[in-house]
Amino acid sequence: MIVRFNQLEATVAMSAAQQIHRNITGIGQLTLVEHALCPLDAAAGLTQNLVHSAGYRFSDAQGKRQTAHARILCPLGLTSADELYLWGLLALTMTHAHEEGALHATPHWCLRQLGLIDPKSRRGGRQYRRFAESLARLSTVSYLCDHFYDPARREHRRVSFGFLSYSLPLDPDSNRAWRITWDPVFYDVVKAAAGHFRFDLDCYRRLSPASRRLFLFAGKIFSRRRKLHSVELRELAINLLGYSPSLATRNLKIKVLRCTESLQRAGVLGEVEVVRTHPGRYRVSMERGAYFVRDRQYGKPPQVSDGPLCESLRTIGFDAAAAERLLRRYPHRLLAEWADITQAAAERFGRPFFKKSPMAYFVDSVANAAKGIRTPPDWWRALAQAETPKDLNDRECHDLFERIRGEVFGEAVTAGQGSEADQSGLTSLAGVIGNLKH
Repeated sequence: MIVRFNQLEATVAMSAAQQIHRNITGIGQLTLVEHALCPLDAAAGLTQNLVHSAGYRFSDAQGKRQTAHARILCPLGLTSADELYLWGLLALTMTHAHEEGALHATPHWCLRQLGLIDPKSRRGGRQYRRFAESLARLSTVSYLCDHFYDPARREHRRVSFGFLSYSLPLDPDSNRAWRITWDPVFYDVVKAAAGHFRFDLDCYRRLSPASRRLFLFAGKIFSRRRKLHSVELRELAINLLGYSPSLATRNLKIKVLRCTESLQRAGVLGEVEVVRTHPGRYRVSMERGAYFVRDRQYGKPPQVSDGPLCESLRTIGFDAAAAERLLRRYPHRLLAEWADITQAAAERFGRPFFKKSPMAYFVDSVANAAKGIRTPPDWWRALAQAETPKDLNDRECHDLFERIRGEVFGEAVTAGQGSEADQSGLTSLAGVIGNLKH
């Protein structure tokens, strides 16, 4: 089922009208919020060629407690800050995209929707660069899990998938839309009715990276029950929040309490209790806060004029009314394709390319393409191919992937290839590849 959460201000209550206006939601896939996707430490996450290991507990069909194991391969690294783009872009795709599993949008539109830039901010700059760098890292990730819950089949399964792929203009100053396409297996799981929940993206953005992970986990747990009775503190801090296991338990306790306090201030958590069970060992229990019991405001559906395609059409020269007429008349996939062709032609060849105007060229092209008598030009196909990142899965990465798959799924591996994973949950790809060469 889909659980919808309302906008929550940390210090003051908002009026119902304001709640509807500010009800910005994101989407978090249930199994993925059970554990950290990467180290919380930014320096470790930015290190290339790492494999992050994590585990989580779950109840099987017979009600027995089991442990699942996940490995996340990050050839370009992965940081906790990248998760905001991951969940935020999923939310935008679900809300605005009309093509299955793909989003066509300018970076300015995406960052504005995610609240990372002001609507009047100058286009370009470090926000665009960070966005592109995050997409590059997310596009190379491979996720493997031996007990991943499939909501469509209502069972735990072995899975292996990536997150996304993308195609960006080569010119960093281009106003053309970026294309983001989700991995089909990942997207099918996320869009399944029982496989995702909606959370307050505005509240999520204001939290620290560790608190964000606890926020998503709380959203899953407290949508179904009033209290999380007990979880071991180190397991919570290391596997869920992503702190290093090399930290002393007393320091992990301080960091976990800091996260719970921030969620208490936001109303997400109620009472939190940390109980010492043995010397150096603690268990944490939490109750849900008012965030989950207040009346829910679902907000208004997104308007056509707020969509990413409408912005691209306005960039070509159409006013809002004309853009909306085109969006109602033609398939969105067709409009996105020819909007990109028109903008690419303007940037590459200049105004002389168009006999009348970019708008006339676009309308004529879309009308003929809809009839099946016009196809994209060869120069644009070559440009699109050049803008698509090359596959990083060379032979060594392929061998590594097979090795990790054997470790996660318990398949046979070559004798003598011992595990290189250390207690931090990180593995150097270079170290594993070195073993593969022997």
